[in-house]
Amino acid sequence: MKLPPSLDAANWEQLAPFYKEINDRPLTSCADLERLILDRSELDAMADEAQANLYIAMTCSTEDEARRKAYLAFVQSVEPELRTAGAALDRKIIESPFATQLETARYETYLRALRQEAKLFRAENVPLQTEATTSDQEYSRLCGAMAVEFNGVEHTMPQMARYLEVPNRSVRESSWKAVAARRLRDRDAIDGIFDNLIDIRHRMARNAGFDNFRDFQHERMMRFDYRPADCEKFHDAVEETCVPLMCELHRARASALGIPAVRPWDTKVDLAGRDALRPFADTAELVDRSSRAFHRLDGELGVMFDSMRTGECLDLETRKGKAPGGYQYQRQHSRSPFIFMNAAGLQRDLVTMVHEAGHAFHSILSKHDPLLAYRGSPTEFAEVASMSMELLTFPQLDEFYSPEDGARARRDLLENLATLLPWVATIDAFQHWVYTNPGHTRAERTECWIDLNRRFGGEIDWTGHEDALASLWHRQLHLFGSPFYYIEYGIAQLGALQMWRQSRRDPTAAVANYKRALSLGGSKPLPDLFRSAGLTFDFGAETVRGLMEEVQAELATIPA
Repeated sequence: MKLPPSLDAANWEQLAPFYKEINDRPLTSCADLERLILDRSELDAMADEAQANLYIAMTCSTEDEARRKAYLAFVQSVEPELRTAGAALDRKIIESPFATQLETARYETYLRALRQEAKLFRAENVPLQTEATTSDQEYSRLCGAMAVEFNGVEHTMPQMARYLEVPNRSVRESSWKAVAARRLRDRDAIDGIFDNLIDIRHRMARNAGFDNFRDFQHERMMRFDYRPADCEKFHDAVEETCVPLMCELHRARASALGIPAVRPWDTKVDLAGRDALRPFADTAELVDRSSRAFHRLDGELGVMFDSMRTGECLDLETRKGKAPGGYQYQRQHSRSPFIFMNAAGLQRDLVTMVHEAGHAFHSILSKHDPLLAYRGSPTEFAEVASMSMELLTFPQLDEFYSPEDGARARRDLLENLATLLPWVATIDAFQHWVYTNPGHTRAERTECWIDLNRRFGGEIDWTGHEDALASLWHRQLHLFGSPFYYIEYGIAQLGALQMWRQSRRDPTAAVANYKRALSLGGSKPLPDLFRSAGLTFDFGAETVRGLMEEVQAELATIPA
């Protein structure tokens, strides 16, 4: 199929004839079916990139009404048509008598996903998905508009994070309280958005014949290799192995700071009273130093990173009106990655940079595949690509820091692992409860959240700030826009730690394994992707314990 370069893929009237032609196309051989699959992939890639560009524009400036309307117009008028047309093509492909003649090694993963999509598709869910996306966009708009006046200057929320690293405790406390108060101003509105999302999602699950959204979404996310019960085993493993380490670190922090207990504004400050780590002065310096680090890690990865320095591939600095968080988005037709973040000159910004670059490397290494479905991977492995990069670049931290500060940065990231995995377990367990109890009240939801904090939250004293704790989950944007997308970070972190363990023994082989696995995209099942990188797909207590012991051993070699 020849697609005209002038095709406006954000306009359904222009897309519709091409989808109709593919759907009406007669199939007389396996070769016909394969050509249909590839033509559909190219057309889907154009539509996918149109949505990507609209989403990128909207998140870069949430206060721009024209951008917001353009994105919502796509979500409300084009996306539903794409879902309907896609469902028809899924059925045409899997019901074709020639589907069984397709090469198994090449197409079985693809066909398995299509069969799952066809099984779960319900036409009545299409407008509900649109409504959910619209609600999530309103959440992003509220968060993007948040700002705090502090010391006579207006700051974005990411910019306020720098004050949590200053040695002066009163400054930390007042800055934290200012941010908490600002977030609480929108508490009712955000709770209302979430209430609406729960209702929408429960209706979607019931339409598809499920008792609850959790079970529906696990099926919808193609979780062929683990079930909700396995997630609960992960929660238990984290509670058993990671929470004790986190509590130990909290007690050590309180002792080093000379305070009875760690308060929410004490978690990021340097224990020796040193100034906060500042890996770069501005985003231009961040890009330059990152480029040198990647070239030293691996020449091919360095070239890939440099390819993003042109072509509008980067929007890195924080500003008012910009959506929160960070992401990498592959523009599938041009096969060009885009990295979005809110850099404020902090160590966590450097972590975000290498994390999102890992996603971009994944996109670039798998972009050769003609099948759109294979130019990505299950999220559990996609996050291995990003989280591994945070650890593989440890030897290159001297591009940003002195030896002493580089050791601080390594310690900071490794200590954060002891809090990340409990936080992942908290968010995942929270979603399990929320969606298996869809008729709950806000008070019951808060009680669940507080109980989970007791289980996974370590030893932070929230006295006097119970309201801030009760709505702490509002900051986790995945809960709003990507339900149940979070356990993947825990599974992937265990894969990344295994990759780090490889690199400590043979860095060259580890990077080779990393690139080989990423180049497979989504063409293999999840356990096979892990194996191709030399990793074990397992997140039970024994695996978690062994990796956390390695983390503890490394922490013991780095001064606090």
